[in-house]
Amino acid sequence: MSAPHIAKSLRSIGIAAAVTVLAAPVDVSAQPMTPQQQPRAAQAPARPKPQPQAAAQAAATPAPTAAAPAAAAAKTVAADDIIARVGDTNVSADDLRSYVAALAPREQAALAKDPAVLSQAVRLLLANRLVLQEAQAKKWDQQPNVAAQLNRMREGALVELYLQSVSTPPAGFPSEDELQKVYEANRAAFLMPRQFQLAQIYIAAPKEGDKAAEDKARQELDDVQRKLKAPGADFSAIARGDNNGAKDSGDLGWVAETQIRPEIRSQVMGLAKNTVSEPIKLDDGWHIIKLIDTKASYTRTLPEVRDQLVQQIRAERSTIMRRAYLAELLKQHPPVLNELALSSLLDGSRK
Repeated sequence: MSAPHIAKSLRSIGIAAAVTVLAAPVDVSAQPMTPQQQPRAAQAPARPKPQPQAAAQAAATPAPTAAAPAAAAAKTVAADDIIARVGDTNVSADDLRSYVAALAPREQAALAKDPAVLSQAVRLLLANRLVLQEAQAKKWDQQPNVAAQLNRMREGALVELYLQSVSTPPAGFPSEDELQKVYEANRAAFLMPRQFQLAQIYIAAPKEGDKAAEDKARQELDDVQRKLKAPGADFSAIARGDNNGAKDSGDLGWVAETQIRPEIRSQVMGLAKNTVSEPIKLDDGWHIIKLIDTKASYTRTLPEVRDQLVQQIRAERSTIMRRAYLAELLKQHPPVLNELALSSLLDGSRK
C-alpha cells in the first residue's frame, strides 16, 4: 500500500463516513516502465483524502463573551482565515495547508500549476464534511457492524504505517556509486526503440455484405488517392477534409517501432522521409501513412532516468527491509495455530 493510500485510510478512520476519492492513486513504488510500456498520455495525480473536522464541535463551542476578549479575537482571526463555507461547514487555510502537505511532491506540483485542481479539492473537502455531519447526526459510526469495520480499518492502517516506518531506506540511499552500478547492469532496460513521426488517413471498412457501403468506402478511398497524387498535395489538409470519409486521421506524433502494427511497420520502414504509402488494407479499414521523420534507437542516459531509477531502488530496498523485519518478528514470537479448529471453521463455512 502506498503512502497516499495510508494517509487516506487514517483520515477515513478518524471520521464516521467514507471519503470520496478525486482520482485513482499513483503507486510510487511501482517498477519503472520500459520505453515499450510507457503510456503516451500522463495520468492525473492521485489526491489523498483530506481530514474532515466535525462541524458539531464548532457548533458546540460557546460564543465569546465580554469576559473573554482573547477568545473573541481568536474567533475573529479564525473567521478571517476561512477559505470556503457551505452551510455550517468551513474549510480554513490551515485545513488546506494540511491537505497539501500530505500530498506527494509530484501532486503538490500539479496543484501549483493548476489552481482549478485546488478549487476542486476544496469542494471535495466541503462535500465530505457535509456527509460527515449527516453520518454523525444519524449515529452511523455507532452501529456495531460499522464500528467493527472502522476498527479493522484503523488497525490495518496503523500496522501499515508502522511497517513503513521500519522499512524506509536511509535518506542518502542509494549512493551515486550504487546508482551507477545499477544503471550499468540494466542498460538494456533503458533502450529507446527507433521512433517514427507519422500521419495517417484512415477510412473505416463497412460491414461485410453491405454492397452499397462497400462501394461508398471504395469511392472515398479513390477520391483520397486522387487528391494525394495531385501536384502540391497537402496530406494534412486532405486528412482533415470534410469532403471525404476519412476518420481518425491526421498527425499521430512520434510512435515507437514496437507500437506499430506489423503490417503497417513493414510499409513504414520502406518509406523515405515525407513520402506516402499506398493504402494498407487491414481488418478495420484502409490506412494511408505518411512518414514525416525518424529517430534512431538510443539508450537513455543516467541523468534522464535518475529519478525513476532511484525510486525503483528505494522501493526494492524497502520491500527487502519489510520482509526481514517481519521474518525476525515471527522468529522472536513464533505463531501457534490450532490447525484442527481452523479446518473445522473452514468446513463449517462451506456448509
